[in-house]
Amino acid sequence: MRANTIIIKAFFAAISDNAERAAVNYRCVAEFSLETPKRRAECKKEGVPVTRKKQRKGTSFFNKLVLFGVVLALLAGAGVAWWANTPILTAGQPARAFAVAPGSGVNSAAGQIADADIPVNTTLFIVLARLSGKGGKLKAGHYEVKVGATPLTLLDQMVRGEFAQETLVIIEGWTFRQMRQAIASHPALKHDTAAWSEQELLAKVAPGYKYAEGLFFPDTYRFAKGASELQVYRQAHAQLLKQLNKAWAARAPSLPYKSPYEALIMASIVEKETGTEDDRGLVAAVFVNRLKRGMLLQTDPTVIYGMGEKFDGNIRKRDLSADTPYNTYVHAGLPPTPIALPGAAALAAALKPASTDALYFVSRGDGSSHFSSNLDDHNRAVRKYQR
Repeated sequence: MRANTIIIKAFFAAISDNAERAAVNYRCVAEFSLETPKRRAECKKEGVPVTRKKQRKGTSFFNKLVLFGVVLALLAGAGVAWWANTPILTAGQPARAFAVAPGSGVNSAAGQIADADIPVNTTLFIVLARLSGKGGKLKAGHYEVKVGATPLTLLDQMVRGEFAQETLVIIEGWTFRQMRQAIASHPALKHDTAAWSEQELLAKVAPGYKYAEGLFFPDTYRFAKGASELQVYRQAHAQLLKQLNKAWAARAPSLPYKSPYEALIMASIVEKETGTEDDRGLVAAVFVNRLKRGMLLQTDPTVIYGMGEKFDGNIRKRDLSADTPYNTYVHAGLPPTPIALPGAAALAAALKPASTDALYFVSRGDGSSHFSSNLDDHNRAVRKYQR
């Protein structure tokens, strides 16, 4: 209702001066017919001629013409108001996208909407934009018209720069390489970092870090079509820092981590080792217990990460003895970097592990694991579940 009032007021603003003057003339002429001295004096004050014959001859046609114009303006304003609040698409129609090029004025923008086969009357849209004072405030970018949108809401959308939103899902447990491939192949992103090295990218996104692995939070990210890849990298890194700092602040006492980064490394191992939600805290506890005792972590995912592209789906005995920085069967302590992108649950588990004395676990083959506190029990579990 408020939008209708604004539109109609805009029409009246264009004719307000003449209409107001005409109303005075019309009123005075009508009142002269009553030959009331008081009214005649008021009309003289308004500057209206007082000769009755001249008033009737000189103003009658003009007043009718202006009155007709006022009525016409009212009808036109009501018509534009109705059109401006009528849905562009009907129920069941798919959303439609269009783009407004940089430097476009309202006429050009309206033409680009029409070129995208969006059923909006170009002339009326231009009139609406100009009368509302928004014609010079339209922002260039990619937009989407959904069911329920009206010309008025579309205009407001273009003024606010509410661009069409694209999404990219980064999966928990992905490596940085997989994340980078997903970003590089997304059709809606501006691929301005594809040729950059990992170090060049980190200098722009996460200065101070030497390695990108684990520095980005797995989540669903939204962005306008044509956005820079850097936007996604920065969003994902900022979200990772937020989640890591939150988990670090709430960490359990007596953990064997010297820094949040070491906790991030542990979380990435937990992410790759866990098959079920219920096992996360226990898996984290096993590795924490082993670190505290100075035991080797002996976790396969770190070995696989160290093998890189050489990994063919199988780990052989020689792989477990290969001297890589990530082989936790050979080197004590944590690997030098995370081995994947951990999610919130893995971060929470690494910083608040379950309370258990377990030191071993073996897969049951159904995604869950069996946990043991001594080697004999572990060996029996291995024979039961894997042989």
